[in-house]
Amino acid sequence: MKEKEKEGREREGHDTEDGAVLSPPTNFSMVEEGLYRSGFPEPSNLPFLETLNLKSIIYLCPEPYPEEHCKFVESHNIRLYQFGIEGTKETVSDDVITQALRILIDVRNYPVLIHCKRGKHRTGCLVGCLRKLQNWCLFSVFEEYQRFAGNKARGSDMRFMEAYNILRMRQCLYSLIYQYHGYGSNKRRLLYREDSMPKPRIKSS
Repeated sequence: MKEKEKEGREREGHDTEDGAVLSPPTNFSMVEEGLYRSGFPEPSNLPFLETLNLKSIIYLCPEPYPEEHCKFVESHNIRLYQFGIEGTKETVSDDVITQALRILIDVRNYPVLIHCKRGKHRTGCLVGCLRKLQNWCLFSVFEEYQRFAGNKARGSDMRFMEAYNILRMRQCLYSLIYQYHGYGSNKRRLLYREDSMPKPRIKSS
């Protein structure tokens, strides 16, 4: 496989200096440096998320973010971008995925957590389309998707990822500043103009 499989398929809970156990959300994994994916974090997972020093969360469910979670993102100055994708077998919207990808290619938003309810289908589709943008072959895209979805993998999701036209995303790049910015070692992402970016739903001052 051309792409190097990511380390850290799932972080185990670990102890802090005061003996407290930090527990990651279900289906948590690192997509790449500074980019994470998971299912919906429980309140008990918030101390773990704090260790990631997140700048942004991409939330892919239509339901309102719980009050406790809103307080968490506000107190840690995290931007919350909500894209309300229904958790059904209906086809995901191309426009929604394109908007979410625009968040993912902007270095200013990193570190980022992507999550839906279980971290399988909606999150899997977004990560799969990101992989296509990164020139992954479909076999590798589907293999990663199925690793998280397991026996709940949906043919409709894989058909969507196969059909998603990356040219839609590349057309958006015409509005970018054509300058590369590094995040971490050997990572390059394009930086958007401020006025072309989707706006976060919650942004602390």
